[in-house]
Amino acid sequence: MSWFDLKGENNILFTKLNDFVNWSRQGSPWAMGFGLACCAIEMMATGASHYDLDRFGTFFRASPRQSDVMIVAGTVTLKMAPVLRRLYEQMAEPKYVISMGSCANAGGPYWQYGYHVLKGVDQIVPVDVYVPGCPPRPEALIEGLLQLKEKIKKEGTLK
Repeated sequence: MSWFDLKGENNILFTKLNDFVNWSRQGSPWAMGFGLACCAIEMMATGASHYDLDRFGTFFRASPRQSDVMIVAGTVTLKMAPVLRRLYEQMAEPKYVISMGSCANAGGPYWQYGYHVLKGVDQIVPVDVYVPGCPPRPEALIEGLLQLKEKIKKEGTLK
């Protein structure tokens, strides 16, 4: 069974309400960039005209209250961790997090001796998609966004 089954002569759509809501939500995830280091440059390049995230329905928003997705790009220090958590809590439900780059995923080159670096953003907010690389290329971030869209499409929204 596909997302929408066309039945009859008048093109009547039959689907589950949950599938319809997820289909509409995955079509336009608005992202809030939380760029902290080198990965932020790649995140900005992804949103620029060469890669054009607009064609995927993804727009960068400056406010957490208008965002569905938080993209954490770069080294999260222990001083920035409470700010990251506060911005995550200000996002409306349902909310998603993409961890972009080795530093956001696991502390990067500072994981062993960096006393000031968070050893992975998943210690303070739940992460839905990890994008590996140091820094990851814009194509990798686009792949992460597409994986997130597939995850949104499959989840149960309505109870």
